Amino acid sequence: MDYSWVMDQVNISEFKATCLRLLEQVRQTGQPLEILKNGEPLAIVHAAPPRPRKEAYGAMRNTLRGEVGDLISPLDESDWEVLR
Repeated sequence: MDYSWVMDQVNISEFKATCLRLLEQVRQTGQPLEILKNGEPLAIVHAAPPRPRKEAYGAMRNTLRGEVGDLISPLDESDWEVLR
């Protein structure tokens, strides 16, 4: 499939020299980038889909594992390691 009319093209040597800038350009514009080697298509870089952002409130909900037990009543002296 020929997408060359839709996207920017860059030679592999230029991509290597300016990789971070080109990847940021793809992320910002959403336009794919075709990487060429000796004039032949080598790869097409697409922007990653945006991730949904989690709310801070309730982010740790359902993360506790195991049995918690009684959190309010004091421990017996036998439960304290330092007193053994």
